[in-house]
Amino acid sequence: MANHKSALKRIRSNEAKRLRNRYQHKTTRNAIKKLREETKKKDAEAALPSVISMIDKLAKNNIIHDNKAANLKSGLVKHVAAL
Repeated sequence: MANHKSALKRIRSNEAKRLRNRYQHKTTRNAIKKLREETKKKDAEAALPSVISMIDKLAKNNIIHDNKAANLKSGLVKHVAAL
């Protein structure tokens, strides 16, 4: 158990951040899956900017690595272009 007030506060803030990161990461993964299942090009093109924005936010906050974000975005853009 933590011995200092600041350590207790750090435990609380870390848990809050962990839950927020988990929620954002899961939401982004679901959006990516939904975009990959899309069959209409028009709908996919409409959804692409918001998904890319979500991926960029995860990379900016170090929830995912920058290179993983780049790979995801590249793959999604290729997928949408191939529709």
